[in-house]
Order: sequence, then C-alpha cells, then structure tokens
Amino acid sequence: MTPDLDVDFGVITDQIRAHAHAAPERRALVDPQRTLSYGELDALMDRVAASLQRDGLQPGDAIGICAASSATYAAVFLGALRAGVVVAPLAPGVLPAAFANMLRDAGARLLFVDGSVAGTTGPAAEGSAPRIALDSSELSAPKLAALAPPKGALSPLGRPGGTEAGQPLEDWLAPEGAKPQPVAPQPGWPFNIIYSSGTTGEPKGIVQGHGMRWSHVRRGMRYGYGPQAVSLLSTPLYSNTTLVVFFPSLAAGGTVLLMPKFDAAGYLKLAEAERMTHTMLVPVQYQRLMARPDFDAHDLSATQVKFSTSAPFHAALKADVLKRWPGGLVEFYGMTEGGGTCILEAHAFPDKLHTVGRPSEGHDIRVIDDEGRTLPVGEAGEVVGHSPGMMTGYHNRPEQTRAVEWFDETGKRFIRTGDVGRFDAEGFLTLVDRKKDMIISGGFNLYPSDLEAVLREHPAVAEASVIGVPSAQWGETPVAYVVLRAGQAVTADALRAWTNERLGKTQRLADLRLVAELPRSAIGKVLKRELRDLYMTPPSSLRSLPPGGAAQSLGAARRD
Repeated sequence: MTPDLDVDFGVITDQIRAHAHAAPERRALVDPQRTLSYGELDALMDRVAASLQRDGLQPGDAIGICAASSATYAAVFLGALRAGVVVAPLAPGVLPAAFANMLRDAGARLLFVDGSVAGTTGPAAEGSAPRIALDSSELSAPKLAALAPPKGALSPLGRPGGTEAGQPLEDWLAPEGAKPQPVAPQPGWPFNIIYSSGTTGEPKGIVQGHGMRWSHVRRGMRYGYGPQAVSLLSTPLYSNTTLVVFFPSLAAGGTVLLMPKFDAAGYLKLAEAERMTHTMLVPVQYQRLMARPDFDAHDLSATQVKFSTSAPFHAALKADVLKRWPGGLVEFYGMTEGGGTCILEAHAFPDKLHTVGRPSEGHDIRVIDDEGRTLPVGEAGEVVGHSPGMMTGYHNRPEQTRAVEWFDETGKRFIRTGDVGRFDAEGFLTLVDRKKDMIISGGFNLYPSDLEAVLREHPAVAEASVIGVPSAQWGETPVAYVVLRAGQAVTADALRAWTNERLGKTQRLADLRLVAELPRSAIGKVLKRELRDLYMTPPSSLRSLPPGGAAQSLGAARRD
C-alpha cells in the first residue's frame, strides 16, 4: 500500500495536490476531447473551489452536476470537494419533474450541465438552481432553447453575459491562479449525495461521507493502483459503481480514461491502445465484450485487475472472463448505502464463482431471520452489514433511514441489504434471492414500486405489478402485469407506450400483459415469483385473462 494512503483518514483532493507537485505533467484525466495533467487538474480545482467560495457557498452546501462523463465534469466535482461543498451527481436519463425534485431535495445552490441533458432540465427544473454550462460550444440551438431560463430572468448568479443555457464555465470561473481559502474536511462531513430513485417524484438521496470515500481509497490500494495505473471507466460519473474506482485511481496518482458512452468495439480499441491496467464494468458490459467475435484479437495483456459490481454476475460469464482476459477479476458485492462489502477475487477462488465472495477486512456481514436473529452457516436470511464505510442516511428521510438499519444486541449499527443469502463453511456468501424486488437492468437499479406508481396513474388501471425477467441484452428487464378497471378497455400495446413515455429510458417496460387478477398470498401480498413463472408460460395456457383476449406479449422496448 502506498505509504501516504495507509492512514485512517485522508483527504482525496489533498492527494491530488501532492501528485500535482510531484509530477505536474503526468496525465490525470483523459476524455475524447480533453486531457488534464495533474498540474492542470489541481489548478482548475482551485479555480472551481475559489469560485464557489466567492459566490457564498460554505462547507456542507450542495451543487448538482448533470452531464456526460468528461474531464471538465470530474474537475468541477473535485473542485467542489476542495471547498467542502457536497456534490449531487444527477442522472441525465430521468424526467424533468423527477430531476427538479432531486435538485430541491439536495438543496443544490448551482447546477452544472452540458448539452446532453436538454431533455432532463426542462421547464419543470426552471428556477430550481442557477445553471453553469460546462461546454456551451456543444449546445445546439434546440438544446439551448430547452435549457433556457424563464423569459426575463437573469443569467446565473444575476450576472450579465450568460448564454440561454446558463453562464459558460469559463466566464464563471475565478481567474487563472486563483486560490481558495483552505478547508479541512472531516470524516463525518458529507461528500456526495447519490440518488437511487426519482421516478415517482420522491427521490431517495444516499449521503456518503468523506470517511466512507476514504475507506474506498484504502481498499483500492491492495489492487495495484499507483502512478503507473491506467483506469478505463465507461460507466457514468453519477453512479457509485464508477466512483469506487475513480477516486482511488486519482488518489494514487494514476490516469483515468473516461468514456462518455460505452460501446464494446470502442472500449476494446481504447483499452489496447492505452495499455489499460484497471477497469470497472457491470456484468452486462462483460457479456457484450466477451460476445464480440474480435475480442481475442485485442491485446489486453497490460490488464492487472478488472472489477465488477451492481448486478448479478453469473458464474459461467466469470469463468469465460478468467479464461480469455488477462489479469485478475474482482467482484464487489454491496450497496451504495454501504454497510458491508463482500469481495470475490475470482482468479484466486475459481471454485467459488457462484458466490459473491467473503466479507472485506473490517466488515461485519451477517445473515438474519425475520425476527432479527443471526442465523448459522448454511441457513438463508436477509444480509445485513456494518463497515467503516456507511452512509450517514437518506437525505431528509429519517424514517426511510431507520427502516434500513438493524442493530445487534450491543447496539452496533448495520445496514439491511434486502437480499437473501447464506454463508458456506468457508465464509463465502451465496445470494439466494432479493427480498426487495429491485430489478438490476444494464447495471442500473430499477424499483418496481416506481414503475407501478406510474402505471396506476392511467385511468384504466386498477392494479399493477412489475417484475424483473431475464434479458440477454440487459441482464434483467422490467415486465408489468396489469388488471384493468371494470368497464375500461385499453390494449397492452397502448398502455405500455403510454407508460414508457413517462419513464426514464433505463426504466422502460420491455413487456406488458393484461390479466384478470394478480396472484396473492393469504394475507393479500402479490406473489411476484408466481408472476415470473407465469411469464414463462405460453399465452394459450394462462388461466386468468380479461374477457375475450389472451395475455398480450410485446417486443423489447428500445432504450438507446
């Protein structure tokens, strides 16, 4: 482990400054349009921090960033942290109303955007926070119109000269050479707010502290990060999946390559050309890469470690990656909320590929029953965990925070995962099912209750239940079963189209079926496992259908 990182707590932005002094010309961030050396990155972070302080932001205040991954995005994120400002990285794929709700929930004082977010920051988000355009040169006239503030409004912060999209970043930034007032973040200070949902207008923000992020840096050091490392990241910067590799890479002085959008062919070319050493991919990305006929023709011999998280990673796919892709394969199992992480070093334990590994050092992970009793080896129950890296709580949601907490007999705090699993005699955890019916599609967490709430807004819908079914393209994909109100008539095709128009593109229903009733338990709970079984049943054999029709099955919704 690098000596200056082997401490109980450190400040990531201070590490970047140290690398800037030691090797100012070394590449820090690379995207398709821009490269920032450590010296340039450090100077830009100073300008961002000084600008936020000039505009009155104090430690603990928040900003929002909604943009495609880029070196500029990363520099703004890091500059805000240097000022002690909390960052809410927001997904561009959500609808304007949900986006506005997240901004309000975070209390964002400023919003940094680029040309990729015109459909997100529409009229519903107007007036929610002054905007700064990260790259106004790429904003077309239609996008500028979509991002425009209300007629007659001042540009961000009341200053003249801003574009309709917001004040250009270069105009907003303090002059070159500007230095912020020193800030010394503490472990308990909020670092960022990651939003896990938002479709229903009730987003749930996960507050992660500086201490939690530092624990990720320390954990990452065991995997060979350092000045020689080249990390290729093709998942977005608003995702915790990306950030658990992004921050350790920079804290250790390595180079981070940012792909704004993943495509398998481009990824392989870049990985080979840049002699990539580290990467983070979700399982569906591994699946697409390994399926390419030209995969074995690419020289990936520089790879040291490949990481994966966020979705079920099937044993057969892990085995294929181990066989054909040089370097180690490490799977992280845990939650954005923190609480506990299991790590499977698949290259070291090829006979444990059906598991998610063993608890990380210093992490206490247990399996409990419905009464909160710890279960012995071999018995299945809900997975709960405690670790040095745990969320402070859900932002502004104390009741939901309490709902995911579990305390043992000593008062030790654990986070409930909602997953069902069992430990084997060697301490490896196998996941059996998800107690919560979350769907993981393309590496994104989809919550059926969000989709069901949208379906219930249709006047013809009496009941709706959404399940996840296997998908070769996405890993899982959402499917809805719907009961119509008496006397109402709508086709499954029309209802699915209506619903998908109101969902973010990663959430769209791949299929919708109309049924006369939903299967329920004796206490009235919808039996989603039966719905999954029903989905695999030929339509002609279904026992519960609306009068005069068979269950209607449709093709997969396009989400690209």
